[in-house]
Amino acid sequence: MKISIVTTLYKSKIFLEQFIAEIQIALNQIQCLDYELIFVNDGSPDDSLQFLIERKKEIPQIKLIDLSRNFGHHYAIQVGLEYASGNYVFLIDNDLETPPGVLVDFYNEMNSDNSLDVVYGYQEVRKGNFLEKFAGSIFWVLINKLSDTKIPHNILTERLMTKQYVESLLRLQDANVFLGGMMYWVGFNQKGLPIKKGQRKGASTYSVKRRAELMLQAITSFSGKPLEWLFYFGLTISFFSTLFIVYLVAQKIIHQDEVQLGWTSIVAINVLILGVISTFLGIIGIYIYKIFRQVQGRPNAIIKKIYE
Repeated sequence: MKISIVTTLYKSKIFLEQFIAEIQIALNQIQCLDYELIFVNDGSPDDSLQFLIERKKEIPQIKLIDLSRNFGHHYAIQVGLEYASGNYVFLIDNDLETPPGVLVDFYNEMNSDNSLDVVYGYQEVRKGNFLEKFAGSIFWVLINKLSDTKIPHNILTERLMTKQYVESLLRLQDANVFLGGMMYWVGFNQKGLPIKKGQRKGASTYSVKRRAELMLQAITSFSGKPLEWLFYFGLTISFFSTLFIVYLVAQKIIHQDEVQLGWTSIVAINVLILGVISTFLGIIGIYIYKIFRQVQGRPNAIIKKIYE
């Protein structure tokens, strides 16, 4: 039995020494001698790649995949999964927020139930301040309300997967990648285990802007409901606008010169309509752009060099 450990590199140098030590301890605990450590360098600006090139001299199981630039976390994960050759694939972030030792729990759980294809981690209680917890809760509620694919709340990157499951996941040819949704769209028998995340050393590489982009990517990649909402909202606006016009005409006929249809009300209505139209066009434009990206047929990431 061979296990592939897949992780990505972006400003990861400060974590790597401890990460490698802890993942090797976990592999020893499950008595796994046949393994590979796959690190995908997602355009990391520090010397993570150089550090691992040196460590590879001592640990030949390390495999390095150097991407030509920063393509994004989910795209880098895809590349790592494509090059994993193990019977099981363990996906994990190397920032040590989730201890590598969870591999032992995932492996034991999968061994206790041969029907399982995936064992994944989730947070029972989200870490962070009130704003982070609130925003995270809103995200998971919103994505499940909008999407036909039901995704467990507060899932983590960390998961142990069978080779069959990984191959099925990689068959999806999405140019607009949201792995959190894709991993549950493919189905299979999956089970979650509660994991308590630790505190990251240093600032997270997921800024507020990147989190917002991920939320937009998730919603527009897994749901057409925003477009449906635009249609119904447009009908509602049209209906009440028609009623308002009928009301104004009736008032003018009944009261004649007593009713003044001033410029202020006309300008206010025009500004409202302009705002609504701009919002509608923006949402439609996002979907059109996603179609454009899909039909381009470009690879999601480009590999510069592989160190095997």
